[in-house]
Amino acid sequence: MTVTLTRQNDDYLFHATGPNQHTVSMDFNKEGAPQGASPMELLLMAIGGCNAIDIIYVLKKQRQTVRSYTVKVTGERAAVEKANPFKSARVEIYLEGDIVPAKALRAAALSFEQYCSVSMSLRGSMSIDYAVFVNGEKVTHSE
Repeated sequence: MTVTLTRQNDDYLFHATGPNQHTVSMDFNKEGAPQGASPMELLLMAIGGCNAIDIIYVLKKQRQTVRSYTVKVTGERAAVEKANPFKSARVEIYLEGDIVPAKALRAAALSFEQYCSVSMSLRGSMSIDYAVFVNGEKVTHSE
């Protein structure tokens, strides 16, 4: 896979385009309003997006009806020399619909442990944990 970034101004605004020809704006602007997401924001978005697609896919195969899906990804950064990489991320998955809670938890486990290429790519460099909520209730392994 190849992506191309093209500078859009005299500062830090770039448009990134991938093989599917969709463009994402990336920017770093401490003084004004950024015109795109930062690379670190995009990394958290990639974690949430990859897992969301996997989880929806698994739940659809199990004939679960998902009416609403929201994911919140929070990253914790560490100071390492001059960089501030993520040392961990917490993913909170909020599902609404006619969903068996245990199936939602299993779908999340499959995504984080086997299917999500983004999470797998980050394995070893940062920890990622998750929580699943179905219709406002946190799902635990005992359900």
